[in-house]
Amino acid sequence: MSARDFHLVMIKPTHYDDDGYPIQWLRSAIPSNTLASLNGLAEAARDRHALGEEVRIHLHTFDETNKRVRPAHIAAQIRKQGGRALIALVGVQSNQFPRATDLARKFMAEGLPTAIGGFHVSGCISMLDEMPADMVGLQQEGVSYFAGEAEDRRLDMVLRDAFNGTLKPLYDFMADLPSLGGEPTPILPSRHIQFTAGSHSSFDLGRGCPFQCSFCTIINVQGRKSRFRSADDLERIIRENHAQGINRFFITDDNFARNREWDSLFDRLILLREKEKFDIKFIIQVDTLCHRIDGFIEKATRAGVNRVFIGLENINPDNLLAAKKRQNKITEYREMLQKWRAHGATTYAGYIIGFPGDTKEAVLRDVEIIKKELPLDLLEFFYLTPLPGSEDHKVLLSKGTWMDPDLNKYDLNHRVTHHPKMSDAEWEEAYREAWQNYYSDAHIETVLRRAAAHGKGRPGNKLFLMMWFKLMVECEGVHPLEGGYFRLKVRSDRRVGLPGEHPVPFYARYLAEIVSKHWAYLSAVWRVYRIYRRVKASPDRRNYTDLAIAPMDGTLEEDLAMIRETRGGTEAVARQVRDAALRKAGKDRARAATPS
Repeated sequence: MSARDFHLVMIKPTHYDDDGYPIQWLRSAIPSNTLASLNGLAEAARDRHALGEEVRIHLHTFDETNKRVRPAHIAAQIRKQGGRALIALVGVQSNQFPRATDLARKFMAEGLPTAIGGFHVSGCISMLDEMPADMVGLQQEGVSYFAGEAEDRRLDMVLRDAFNGTLKPLYDFMADLPSLGGEPTPILPSRHIQFTAGSHSSFDLGRGCPFQCSFCTIINVQGRKSRFRSADDLERIIRENHAQGINRFFITDDNFARNREWDSLFDRLILLREKEKFDIKFIIQVDTLCHRIDGFIEKATRAGVNRVFIGLENINPDNLLAAKKRQNKITEYREMLQKWRAHGATTYAGYIIGFPGDTKEAVLRDVEIIKKELPLDLLEFFYLTPLPGSEDHKVLLSKGTWMDPDLNKYDLNHRVTHHPKMSDAEWEEAYREAWQNYYSDAHIETVLRRAAAHGKGRPGNKLFLMMWFKLMVECEGVHPLEGGYFRLKVRSDRRVGLPGEHPVPFYARYLAEIVSKHWAYLSAVWRVYRIYRRVKASPDRRNYTDLAIAPMDGTLEEDLAMIRETRGGTEAVARQVRDAALRKAGKDRARAATPS
């Protein structure tokens, strides 16, 4: 190799745990969508000789959740092979920015040009009048930033500048978000998949969201105008991934139900599944009104959607209104979840703790209501977090309100500000006890009984998923979506600024953690597996029912505690009654005006 060789090293960084060690696993949960997208764009740039016919582009990809990143080793390999290089830290979220900063400085010390892109950079550029001081300092050290999206051959511009030694301090494309149609396939080399949960990968079919939730960064990073890939794009993504043994996918669109091409996209998947016998399954994200779209749930499950994540967020209408999440109607929750259940889909929901009206007692009360009245399978809890790039963050910053300066904590799993009604301790207790109460043995049994009562319920799958969520939180102290199998720790990779530990106590503690965690895993799994066997063996399991799965009787169900316990709930029912009466009156007038 020579100076006519160019190395693009794409790294998706992890973030640090509370002890300062990178969160890394022997096998992580799901491959990075951003890494797949950037790798697909880079492969296309390489194939069309974006740096000229005489320049060979070499691509290197690292997902730090399952692969250790050693800057000195990478730099030595590049020097040995020869050529120029760019280190690209991609898809960096706010909680990953401290880790990305530490890695960037190490690569810069090795003489390698380095750039950082992702939601943190894009969100700050989009929403703040001035770049945060830590970003400014890193930029002054020579690190470049990329804000926006790299489609439409924008990556080519960065590669050319890096190759010519003229990398700009900032590439800002936030005002010009590109179309997705016809763009290269998001794909990762198959070697990445073997270090994840298996034959899983992820991609997006649309970006942007029309809603205005104040806690959300997507609307300010990807825009409020939705952009989509075509059915042909989707088929190409499936075929290219399927060719290397990948048949399970997470479609990362924030709200697939608002993709105006959902019908043609599902039709193409149905064709692949039913005519060509592709064994493919999907996880999608939707809103709480998706069941009102005629045929959406039916086609989704026929197309292979067997898990669906729903942005429930809260069951208190006053909280939803405060967060500008006006599209969520709690009077629709139960019917919507029952429809997904009827078609055999496993339902996940996100639930945010820390809205202004919350108290510890109200949060725990609402969790009990959800357990009793909604046929949810999995519930994920999050702290209300003012993420950089969100309206909440901008408002608090403008008011001078305290926010934790350590971005590593902005993972939705740590409290980073104060609450107007709860003390810090109460807020943390509410969060911790919400997880414990929902994933209690008693409620796990309830979910298993609901699943066993339905022909498409898959109670074994429910058992696995609930135990995954329970054990990641209780044993590993991480959110389930950033979890994995067998935690890896390297003593020398500790966060910059924290003291290095002596090998003897470090490895003694690490070994003790491994033993105690696996004992906790085995104990919990054996205990709950016995519940599962009892449920499966019950001769009348098909006859089980409870309030959550009882048939809808066509009434407004004002007696539900979810409705009755909040002022907003009773007002929502009153509006629904009023709207129904107005619709009926309109129909009556129309009939009266129609000649017989």
